[in-house]
Amino acid sequence: MSRILMKGNEAFAEAAIRAGVKCYFGYPITPQNEIPEYMSHELPKAGGAFIQAESELAAISMAYGAAASGGRVFISTSSPGLALMQEGIGFIASCEVPLVILNVSRGGPGVGGIQPGQADYLQVTRGGYNGDVKVPVFAPSSIQECANLIYECFDIAEKYRNPVVILADGMLGQMMEPVELPEAKGITPVEKINEVKPWAITGTDYHEGRNVVYSLRLDPQALENHVEDMFARYAEAEKELVRWTDQGLDDAEIVFVAFGTTSRLCAEASEILAERGIKAGLIRPISLWPFPDAAFDKIGPNAKVVISTELSMGQMIFDVKNAVRGRWPVALINRTGGMVPSSIEIADRAEKALKEAGK
Repeated sequence: MSRILMKGNEAFAEAAIRAGVKCYFGYPITPQNEIPEYMSHELPKAGGAFIQAESELAAISMAYGAAASGGRVFISTSSPGLALMQEGIGFIASCEVPLVILNVSRGGPGVGGIQPGQADYLQVTRGGYNGDVKVPVFAPSSIQECANLIYECFDIAEKYRNPVVILADGMLGQMMEPVELPEAKGITPVEKINEVKPWAITGTDYHEGRNVVYSLRLDPQALENHVEDMFARYAEAEKELVRWTDQGLDDAEIVFVAFGTTSRLCAEASEILAERGIKAGLIRPISLWPFPDAAFDKIGPNAKVVISTELSMGQMIFDVKNAVRGRWPVALINRTGGMVPSSIEIADRAEKALKEAGK
């Protein structure tokens, strides 16, 4: 299969189409605007429907309804847009409806700026929705991984009947790299949907009985049973969806923990440190929830410090400390507000952290 040069946002969109997306709903917001633009002219060619909603609130509500009908639904936004969608995501999770949500995140709180950031980590891994809800979250670090992950996430969402979030910082959305696109699956005809999704609302012309998708449960016992059923699936997801890559952990003095494009900067910083005679390793979480705690058990005996490296004031560091369990000091290397550190800056700050850990 040949590789083509694509921007990250375009790779997300094309891979979603090839995964069999039937509907896309969105609202323009930088730095993901290429996605609705691409979907507007390419999704109809594949037999799907594109709708630009009047707001993010409308977009998530439209996605909720379309996903309840059993079609594959994709929605994308950026940081403040996702904040507006939180209530809808909670409803969708409660109703056990699969949906894939992409957040191409920007820097800063509120409206912030259009430069890249990773300060939505707690938003996507903990969520702003009410009640007992968990959402699998994945973070690609290359354009190829962007295409592969979004293609797979529709299967994951359907298996667990739950929303799935992909967190990509703004650099990934805008950079270009060669990518090998997955095989097109095509859109499932409505008359075939209930064969694989017996819960879907497709009308009695296509299945016997009456399907209802709902969140309200006034009987406390029924609601408790429902939540426990959800958490049984979450427990399964925690075992099956954990993903990470690692390098150089056996003899590392410094262990970086970073996701997305920041992990690429840490890999370069490790090479710079090697030239200075300092061995550094890297843990790159691909699944942010469930977080790959088991990766930290692979750290070797020479480790002096574990460094959470983030484009935020320190959000993933809470999960890093939990995974470290006091075995090593944990430091933070960060920039925020859309500022991105160079690999040299990361190497310099890591060397300083190593010296401080040795005191």
